[in-house]
Amino acid sequence: MSSLKVGLVGAGVFGGYHAGKIAASDRAEFVGVFDPDLERASALADKQGVNAFKSEADFYGACDAVIVACPASYHESVVKKALTLGLHVLVEKPLALSGAAAAELAELADEKSLVLQVGHQERLVLEAMGFFDISEAPLSIEAIREGPPAPDGRAGDVSVIWDLMTHDLDLVARLMGGGATATGRGQVHHTKHIDQAEADLIFDDARTARISASRAAPERRRNMTVTYPSGAIHVDFLTRQVENSTSHIINADISDSLPDPLGAADEAFFAACLGERESPIPGREAAEAVRLAEQVEQTALEKIGA
Repeated sequence: MSSLKVGLVGAGVFGGYHAGKIAASDRAEFVGVFDPDLERASALADKQGVNAFKSEADFYGACDAVIVACPASYHESVVKKALTLGLHVLVEKPLALSGAAAAELAELADEKSLVLQVGHQERLVLEAMGFFDISEAPLSIEAIREGPPAPDGRAGDVSVIWDLMTHDLDLVARLMGGGATATGRGQVHHTKHIDQAEADLIFDDARTARISASRAAPERRRNMTVTYPSGAIHVDFLTRQVENSTSHIINADISDSLPDPLGAADEAFFAACLGERESPIPGREAAEAVRLAEQVEQTALEKIGA
């Protein structure tokens, strides 16, 4: 099997997670880490026995593909640079911070026949559970994702809409299709951005979705209810408990089939770059979550008066 020369942009918490996956892969050759904070880049690179690049140009020149795990506010510029240089890209969510920018990046990747994958690996979880095998379309979806503030201030450069809600916006779009109109409302708590938000999505055929996200809650909650014409499926993702009144088979325990969603997503990216398969989370699809998140944020800020 030929290997892929992979570099990592960003040496923070998620960069550390991805570094381990690159180093463990039989498909990837880990060429090194780039981060403007050279001390942090060196610490992560030394841990994996790879180079910490001082020169951004040298870093990109050594790579066939990059994983982008820097703060969200830099995603657009980093992804555009890598694609322009002819590199495959896996970028942590969100792809960008505007619908127009996300669509432009997806179009650039397609024009250059490059893999652009986005870190919505929870798609792999729903796939393993069997949701994507259900033939009937959902009538409505309700999703809740909340938890306490991150102790290290992670993702404090963006609102909870871009930080947490974007996962469920992507899942709703994958399950129900595109074209929804989204409105939002929110509150600021411990950062300069919205820390608690609700979004209502209405589709052209009157189907609906409601998504709640918070990084200011007293405890973690993560659940989703998908209602179909034949019944409803409720999943508590923390306890792996499923209530199912439909005839569809849903696998509550996916620990054997998908023990490591992040690792599986990274491996799928490497395989796609090597031409072995299609990416499971292509940029052209992930751009829809960005479009929706932008609508949610804009309407929420209008109501706050920001």
